[in-house]
Amino acid sequence: MKTSIIGYPRIGNLRELKFASEQYFRGEITAAELEQTAKAIRLYNLNLQKNSGLDFIPSNDFSFYDGVLDTAFLLNAVPERYTALGLSALDTYFAAARGYQGEKGDVKALAMKKWYNTNYHYMVPEISDAAELKLVGTKPFDLFREALDQGVQTKPVVLGAYTFLKLARYTGTKTAADFADAIAAAYSELLCRFGELGAAWVQLDEPSLVKDMTEAETALFVSIYEKILANKHGVQVLVQTYFGDVRDCYNQLCTLDFDGIGLDFAEGKQSLALVRANGFPKDKTLFAGVVNGKNIWHNNYAHTLSIVQELQKYAAQTVLNTSCSLLHVPCTLANETKLSADCKQHFAFAKEKLTELAELKAIFQSAQPTDTSAYRQNAALHSAPRAGVNADVRAKVAALTDRDFLRLPAFSEREKIQKARFALPLLPTTTIGSFPQTADVKAARTALRKGELSAADYEQLIERKIAECVALQEEIGLDVLVHGEFERNDMVEYFGECLDGYLFTEKAWVQSYGTRCVKPPIIWGDIARAKPMTVRWSSYAQSLTDKPMKGMLTGPVTILNWSFPREDISLKESAFQIALAIREEVLDLEANGIRIIQVDEAALREKLPLRKSDWRTDYLDWAIPAFRFVHSGVRPETQIHTHMCYSEFADIITDIDNMDADVITFEASRSDLTILDVLKENHFRTEVGPGVYDIHSPRIPSKEEIKAALAQMLARIPAAKLWVNPDCGLKTRGNAETVPSLKNLVAAAKEVRNENS
Repeated sequence: MKTSIIGYPRIGNLRELKFASEQYFRGEITAAELEQTAKAIRLYNLNLQKNSGLDFIPSNDFSFYDGVLDTAFLLNAVPERYTALGLSALDTYFAAARGYQGEKGDVKALAMKKWYNTNYHYMVPEISDAAELKLVGTKPFDLFREALDQGVQTKPVVLGAYTFLKLARYTGTKTAADFADAIAAAYSELLCRFGELGAAWVQLDEPSLVKDMTEAETALFVSIYEKILANKHGVQVLVQTYFGDVRDCYNQLCTLDFDGIGLDFAEGKQSLALVRANGFPKDKTLFAGVVNGKNIWHNNYAHTLSIVQELQKYAAQTVLNTSCSLLHVPCTLANETKLSADCKQHFAFAKEKLTELAELKAIFQSAQPTDTSAYRQNAALHSAPRAGVNADVRAKVAALTDRDFLRLPAFSEREKIQKARFALPLLPTTTIGSFPQTADVKAARTALRKGELSAADYEQLIERKIAECVALQEEIGLDVLVHGEFERNDMVEYFGECLDGYLFTEKAWVQSYGTRCVKPPIIWGDIARAKPMTVRWSSYAQSLTDKPMKGMLTGPVTILNWSFPREDISLKESAFQIALAIREEVLDLEANGIRIIQVDEAALREKLPLRKSDWRTDYLDWAIPAFRFVHSGVRPETQIHTHMCYSEFADIITDIDNMDADVITFEASRSDLTILDVLKENHFRTEVGPGVYDIHSPRIPSKEEIKAALAQMLARIPAAKLWVNPDCGLKTRGNAETVPSLKNLVAAAKEVRNENS
């Protein structure tokens, strides 16, 4: 029995890569110094995995920003607007990732989308008709040699050819099939290069195989790999899938000349059934994804033992593997000093999952697996009674009826009432919620946590920051204001701290995109609102202005999706428990004079099952009602907003409309406002604010750029239903970018308003 992982976190135990990258962006360190930090992280990870006894250690799972973007640069799929800047190779890469605005030119970043059903984001490759896909980069080979220099034979990891083509955006008339021969030739050369370097295995990641596949897509996949595998140059090739099962192409995977097939037995609903029904080729190695790479709960060894023992009836060679890359969990529990031992024993972060694999390996090699101490300790852990049960919350969820999810009067009547109530101008301007978290706010939060600042002094600072933020927005001329969210460390963690049933970590960071890391809280028990969460700050902000002040909340589905969920109850049950708590806060805000309440569902699309057949029963039938329940009790004149970002919305746009919000703001600028046609085609009734500029880039959009975006919007959306706002919250930006950007936004809206009035 051997062990493997698909990939390992690349940010460093204490986010060393994030801080070094941001120093580089500010010009505080050189490219060589940034690379030095990156190499130190890679070598630490390499030695950690080697010392754990892991048999298949990945290389090339490191990235300065994103692995899909790395593959685009590897394959010469880089739009000319970036290469034409004349920057260094590294700065060209970062220009594609973050955009560029300077003496060399002004370009927007590539589009960014969710990575399947995770909270990670990838950069969308752009392929024009003139693109020439070919192997031009050296990064995978450089990192393989780097590991060899340390005496470690690794399993190089590269995004698969089919998935790369499926993730790309085609800007001309050509489609993925037109580039099949070119990409097959590039990957064939890649195998040749690895063969020359002495690689024993190469892992090609093909997560797109777990999505619904048409016959044409399956044929495209087969045709590409028949060419790639025609000459493997002495290298064994592992096709690695994750985030689901491969029911549409299992037989083709078994027939093609792969040496190993990686299947997900954590999220793959039919993976075990596929092996049972069809068997598994005796000449291939099964990499069995039995250690969950996306959640942090300790593996249940009894469950894993039963799965693998059954798989061994069909597969001659089985490798214990993670279900996906460990990129999606924190690095280590070692830095968590405040979690009790009773709690910590239930968790396994990336480093601890290496220990799980080592223990499972020893268990399987034992003549009496269930008699090993590791197995017995694990069995005792999983048989212990569940902590955190709240009978009252469970009873309330069980008592919900259809009426609890219905808001009256209907939207069309509410819209008239609200327009009369607020008397906002045409094309009202607002922001999504947060304002820049400046150094003084972060320092104060740290001092409060360390006991160096009193709660009273901290709250006084927050009041001052809110007052400054309100004054700034009035000066800029925004129509609907926000309080800036200075009291919040994170849009989910902050609420979790106000709810019963949550646990929090100190340094359990997970990469969301680029240098952006998040620290998801852990749902430990049943969820209940312990106290008002936002009323004080929203009410104070409203007292400072005559303009409408939005109360800012995070929605139940997003709180759930951006937490590490329990595994002992359903996601539906957890979502409704959180919805009960957020509903109480909504009604409390309304009772305290807040008439516009934004309940963000940024991650609504995130956990949508990858197969359409599972969408409704496994997700939408409870996710949409959870949001509707949150606001179904408010008065007609109270306006409910929500926000969604970095997702594809077209295929669930009617479900989004059925959330029955009054206003929905969308991320739109990085996707070239493609959502506009979708809204028009589906007769979207809800008032809408597609983002007019990208806040994930340091670029400052000009007034003319925003006016051009508004012109596109007005061609498809009635002016009476259109709001003007940025793509997302401004927390990660600085004031130097935020203030001029918002001034340009307001100026553009006023000019277009005058032209359309």
